[in-house]
Amino acid sequence: MSFDFEEFANSYISDLRETLGELPREPLCDFWRMVEKTRSSDGSVHFIGNGGSAATPSHSAGDWSKELSLRTIAHTDNTSSLTAWANDTDYSNVFVGQLSTFIREGDLVVAYSGSGNSENVLNGISLAKERGCSTVAITGNYGGNSGGNLAQMADIAIIIPTTSMERIEDVQLVINHIIKEAVKSNNGL
Repeated sequence: MSFDFEEFANSYISDLRETLGELPREPLCDFWRMVEKTRSSDGSVHFIGNGGSAATPSHSAGDWSKELSLRTIAHTDNTSSLTAWANDTDYSNVFVGQLSTFIREGDLVVAYSGSGNSENVLNGISLAKERGCSTVAITGNYGGNSGGNLAQMADIAIIIPTTSMERIEDVQLVINHIIKEAVKSNNGL
């Protein structure tokens, strides 16, 4: 049997288009407003996530800090700190440990999780809320759980309407690019 790459690629692209078309716009707009509020109040943005959902925070922290002049930290990037917290306490504390040092009241913590049930991400959001930070969840329907516990905890939940982890991760980056470009356009950057 021969693999038809073109058919496979067309199917993937079609599914991605459908997912983007069904992306809820209201929480996306709320996320943009929250970033604008954080920026105007001289706050910082903190990104947390695992696996592929850690790559988007890394990419976006670079974009947002450079292009928006917005203090943005990807707590997925400090390997020494992340592994020290995991080794010395527990992996469920890797973001709580880092956030406890860096967050200030009024900051924004953005959490990425395909399932919405990553314990370390949930713990980070819980701490952020306790410390007076705004929170956003960018999650999906992986496992059919409609954003999991993360969607229930965050102030704003953007649930990407697909069960495909690959599409969820694709759209997470698209969302961050939409927000970055909207901030740039709104502020004449």
